[in-house]
Amino acid sequence: MVRRFDVSGQGGVRLAAWEFTDPPGPPGPSDPPDPPVPAAGSAAGRPGVLLLHGLLGRAAHWADTARWLSGRFRAVALDQRGHGRSAKPAAGPFDRDAFVSDAEAAVEQLGLGPAVLIGHAMGALTAWQLAARRPDLVRAVVICDMRAAALGVRARREWRDWLASWPLPFATLADVRRWFGAEDPALDRPRPARGDFFAEVMAERADGWRPGFSRRQMLAARESWVRDAHWEELAQVRCPALVVRGLEGELGRAEAQEMVRVLPHGRYADIPDAGHLVHMERPAEWREIVGPFVGEALGAAPAGGRS
Repeated sequence: MVRRFDVSGQGGVRLAAWEFTDPPGPPGPSDPPDPPVPAAGSAAGRPGVLLLHGLLGRAAHWADTARWLSGRFRAVALDQRGHGRSAKPAAGPFDRDAFVSDAEAAVEQLGLGPAVLIGHAMGALTAWQLAARRPDLVRAVVICDMRAAALGVRARREWRDWLASWPLPFATLADVRRWFGAEDPALDRPRPARGDFFAEVMAERADGWRPGFSRRQMLAARESWVRDAHWEELAQVRCPALVVRGLEGELGRAEAQEMVRVLPHGRYADIPDAGHLVHMERPAEWREIVGPFVGEALGAAPAGGRS
C-alpha cells in the first residue's frame, strides 16, 4: 500500500509525503534476507522515520528503504519543494531555511517526532541542519554521501554545464536509463542504478521525456548550499549520527572521518563498490548498516541531550 499525505511547508507550500508500506515481493533465491531490526517501543505508536532525498530526486527513490523499515517503524518519505509531486513555487524560495523548515513541518504535522532522519546528499544536509535547530524533534540522523565542506567556483560551474548538457528530450525511458547509466561523459564507469534514478524523475511531454522539475529551481537550490561550509551546524548535532559513504561516491574518506570527529556522537561506515547512490546501488549492504542503527536509536531515549 502507498499512502500520500499533504504537508504545509514554509510559506504554505504544499508538500507531498509518502508511506510505502506494501511489501516489495518475496526475495529471489539469491537475495540475502533483511537483517533483523531491533524492536522499539513508543507510547504514541510506531516510532517515526523521515526520509529525505537529494537534489533532483524524489520520495520514490526511498521506496525500498521505507518498505523494509515499515515493518517496525512509521517510515515516511518527503518530496521536497520543487521535486516530485510537491509544489514548485515559481518565486521560491529554495534556500536552506526553506528546506529545513519544510522537513520540520513534516515531522510535526505527521506526528513523527522525535524521529530518525535519513538523508541522501542535499537531504542529509537538511537532516543535520534540522537536528541542530530542533533537537527535540530528532532522535538520530543518517548522513548518506554528503559533504560538509564548501565546493569551489569551478565545481559549481561544472555542475551547471553538466545540467545543460543533457540531450533533451529523450525519446524513451530506455534512452534515459542508457544515457545516465552508461553514456554520460561524467561517468567513470557504467552505473545502472543511476539510470534508474533519472528515469524516476522524468515526465512525458509532447516531444518526449523531460525532467519533471525546473532546472532553474534546481540550480537555485544547489547554490544555496554549495557555496558555504556546514561544519558549524554539524557540530551542533547532539543526537547519534551515522555517516555513510560509497567508496566511489562524492564524499571522500578523509572528509567523512573529519565529519565523524566533529559530530559529538558520530559513527562511520563505508560500502565498497558503491558510488553516490549508495542506497540504490548496494541495497543489501545499506540495510545491514542502517537497519541496526535505526533500531538502536528508536529503542533509546529521545534525542536532545548527550548520551
